[in-house]
Amino acid sequence: EVQLVESGGGLVQAGGSLRLSCASSGFTFDDYAIGWFRQAPGKEREGVACISVTGGLTYYSVSVEGRFTISSDNAKNTVYLQMSSLKPEDTAVYYCAAERDISVYGCYKFKYTYWGQGTQVTVSS
Repeated sequence: EVQLVESGGGLVQAGGSLRLSCASSGFTFDDYAIGWFRQAPGKEREGVACISVTGGLTYYSVSVEGRFTISSDNAKNTVYLQMSSLKPEDTAVYYCAAERDISVYGCYKFKYTYWGQGTQVTVSS
């Protein structure tokens, strides 16, 4: 059974940093692309950053490029999202998702089958 478990969310002041973790199990980690997505109240879920675990190709949305970094620890089957220079508009529930053998270009949510339960990130002004 595929499982994705996010952690690391919380409350932070604007300009601060957080690191989210997505621990995975139940599939061959190396064969997958993993993405971070977020959904703010009343808004569509959007792709934030995606990574191809084998090869390390990454894709970032324009809104986070230069502030967020996605990385993977293959030994731990875990993907991280390091978030810096956080802004109030980054407030959302953050989800990780996984899909086998796909391009990470565009970080499109419709491409991903397996999803975690989400973790709340709140950035105060």
